[in-house]
Amino acid sequence: MPKSDDKLKDFEKSLNQLEKIVSQMESGELGLEESLAQFEKGITLARSCQDTLAKAELRVEQLIEKNGLPQAIPFEDTDED
Repeated sequence: MPKSDDKLKDFEKSLNQLEKIVSQMESGELGLEESLAQFEKGITLARSCQDTLAKAELRVEQLIEKNGLPQAIPFEDTDED
């Protein structure tokens, strides 16, 4: 299996774990210690996912071509926080 497939599966696995952690924490059923442990794990997973997405974004920018030459075109930030 190519490395990119492994990275995609790792990303998807991390994202699924992060979604489960969010659901558990939102349920309010975890105690303080477990909530803190899950929060810490969630932060680690979120950072890992952000890193993977940043690398993918850079790769896409590098693959875009103009006039036969690679040209980096930055993504437009559509996040309206």
